[in-house]
Amino acid sequence: MLKPGSVRPHVKKGHSQSHPGVSGLNPLTHRNVSYQPLPKPLGLPPYHYDLTEHFETIAKHIKNEDEMVFDVLGDSGGVKDAEFQSHVADQMVKALPKSGSQFCYHVGDVVYFTGAHDDYYSQFYEAYQEYTPPIFAIPGNHDGEVDDPTKQTSLDGWVAYFMQETPDVDPVSKDAPRVGLNLPNPYWTFVTPFATFVGMYTNVPEHGSIDSIQQMWLTNEFATADPDLPLILALHHPIYSFDVFHSGSSKMADALENAIRDTGRVPNLVLAGHVHDYQRIEQKIAPDGPTPFIVIGNGGYHNLHQIHSANGDVAADTHAKLIYGKVCWGFMTLTIGKKTISGQTTEVDRNGNVTAGDKFSYAAKAVILKDPKSVPTL
Repeated sequence: MLKPGSVRPHVKKGHSQSHPGVSGLNPLTHRNVSYQPLPKPLGLPPYHYDLTEHFETIAKHIKNEDEMVFDVLGDSGGVKDAEFQSHVADQMVKALPKSGSQFCYHVGDVVYFTGAHDDYYSQFYEAYQEYTPPIFAIPGNHDGEVDDPTKQTSLDGWVAYFMQETPDVDPVSKDAPRVGLNLPNPYWTFVTPFATFVGMYTNVPEHGSIDSIQQMWLTNEFATADPDLPLILALHHPIYSFDVFHSGSSKMADALENAIRDTGRVPNLVLAGHVHDYQRIEQKIAPDGPTPFIVIGNGGYHNLHQIHSANGDVAADTHAKLIYGKVCWGFMTLTIGKKTISGQTTEVDRNGNVTAGDKFSYAAKAVILKDPKSVPTL
């Protein structure tokens, strides 16, 4: 609750996280941003979903091409002004013949503001009716937020599409039908021929929140991930961010740090959303090279978040380095081969004009520390 005379503090320039244990004031005092219970999983832990098992044709194509190409999207719901989401979706469709993307991985906030089932038509089904590859996702805080607990259950809209026990076409999709998915849980591991994706659900509270059960699951997934494949961690609330509105999360940094210290496994790439812009940030965790943390929360929500630092700036609090930041809408296309993980962002302005944005490449070799206790404080 806001106190009389108080204002919502902005993040200081040169910082990439909020002060440990302190969350920013929320000006919307009627919002229910408390931790929400999770739906019943479809299966038993560790909640694996195998691409080859469920999409055999895509898996065969990936193996034949000797690489995996897919799109990454976040914070896409066009709740107030659908124009920007439409621009991004149109460019994703236009890029398909050239990119050959086989699927889309969404890092949360599929539908604003409370992930209501009835809002899925305008913000999901209709918006991506021309985008033919499957769309996988982890939920964001708005997907799990509940306005009226007497009328809605947390994540009920997300579950209605992404966690159908028997996948079918939801009548709410009307003239833009898309067959649902049977993902095993809001936090789940995506097993593919070229990478292992560990997708967390960081719930509703600002800066995220996970319980001890998900922390144990996270550690187990790091410990048991295929040592011959790169590991990608996805979560909605970013660990680092140089924006003026949300900033990064020390809570999520603790979760990742604990998993690395307990297993020695370091993600090759960390994907997040929540902040409505694009940022590629590097942090030194392993001796072989920096770990990239990418914020890709610019998928179509109308209100973009400004960045307070310049490219090349290093955060005084975490020593994370902003490599590339851009306040724009867009999406990212990732290509994972046997040796490299490379990315290209597509930037979209408010008029729908497109430019090629950030371009990068990192090693795809699994990163396993000889001394896990050497991990610096994240």
